[in-house]
Amino acid sequence: MLKPNLILLYVQDPAESSAFYSRLLGQQPSASFPTYVAFEFDGGLSLGLWSMSAENFHTSGEGNRTELAFMVENDAAVERLYDGWRREGVAIEQELMTAVFGRTFVALDPDGHRLRVCTPDD
Repeated sequence: MLKPNLILLYVQDPAESSAFYSRLLGQQPSASFPTYVAFEFDGGLSLGLWSMSAENFHTSGEGNRTELAFMVENDAAVERLYDGWRREGVAIEQELMTAVFGRTFVALDPDGHRLRVCTPDD
């Protein structure tokens, strides 16, 4: 069975995005190059930040139509992250709210990628 193991986000400035995600995730990148930065997580998943000005970067798409979601253990954890990210100056696109699955909010990274924090829908 084929399993996804890498999420790529296209970024303008890998150094700025690396600093942002280092703060957000509480860890340093596992790989860092001028046009690409990667973070590794337990379970084999990696997050790659790829510069849109890299020599071999090509895309015909535009916009940020996906979300990188962080599912946390409960509504209180969602609220703690919301408060902490706001204090750190992270842009909030969708304010803290209660959806059918529980508390949630959406923040933005420096390139406008949507970062949703929520609880698992179990």
